Amino acid sequence: MFKNKNYVLAILKEGSFSKAAEALYVSQPSLSATIKRIEDKISAPIFDRSTSPVSLTEIGTEYVRCATEIEATEKNFEKFLEDNLNLASGKIRIGGSSFFSAYVLPRMISEFNKIYPKITIELFEDHSRTLIEKIQEGKIDLVIDNSSEEFENISTVRYSEEILLLSVPFSFTINDSLKEYCLTASDIRDNKHLNEKYSVNLSAFAKEPFILLNPENDTGKRARTLFDKYKIKPKIIFNVEQQLTAYNISSSQLGISFISDNLVKSIKSEKNLCYYRLKDPEIFRNVNFFVKNNHYISNACKKFIEFNTK
Repeated sequence: MFKNKNYVLAILKEGSFSKAAEALYVSQPSLSATIKRIEDKISAPIFDRSTSPVSLTEIGTEYVRCATEIEATEKNFEKFLEDNLNLASGKIRIGGSSFFSAYVLPRMISEFNKIYPKITIELFEDHSRTLIEKIQEGKIDLVIDNSSEEFENISTVRYSEEILLLSVPFSFTINDSLKEYCLTASDIRDNKHLNEKYSVNLSAFAKEPFILLNPENDTGKRARTLFDKYKIKPKIIFNVEQQLTAYNISSSQLGISFISDNLVKSIKSEKNLCYYRLKDPEIFRNVNFFVKNNHYISNACKKFIEFNTK
């Protein structure tokens, strides 16, 4: 019944028997005879031949739906076989926000490709929620992100932990009273901020201007949680989409922002900023790989996750 489904799908795509025959490199009589055999088997016509281009009958519509599902299943199986027989021919579609796409994934991909040079990797940059939706739709294979939100039909594999820091313009006078806690970018790269003795209370910055990420962003969400926890009504001068934007505004001496230690380490520049570790568990979060549950994950994709989490 579905043995020659590609003939039916070709007619639907081309809009006529003659064009489909050309595309399939068969004669039109041969194509027509094959379609007739299928229609005889299901005891109903698939195409309404009185229209131009030809259209599907009600039963033809259902046949095409089933044929498309079968074709997708066959392609998935072919992909499975290809990946298992020859890992080098795999493909991975990876998503990340602007920070991960610019600073984290290039390094990961470069190291991975040294070992598996023939695996093709496609990089998708977008907002976290949009990327998760693309995983759910099957448009990409995995996402690396620091969101702590739980998403339907999505599971995570831990990549690393990161710490949120306050990046404070060096020109702010608040730094004078907190000199013993102020850390430089070099200190962050040396992991000096992991020592709890450098922790300060957010309340010390209550009267200062802030640049916050939007509430949909995990960093923005955590910042607002901290403000509520310490009963602070922050002076918000900008709401922005990305950590990099907030970081650059802080570097311009306009306000304080919440920045991950991973970002400070990745940029590797000595901006005119002081960094502070806050005395609160909310500053800790995981960076995870996000994948779709109950969905075939290629060997290449699995190998990429294993390679970066070992």
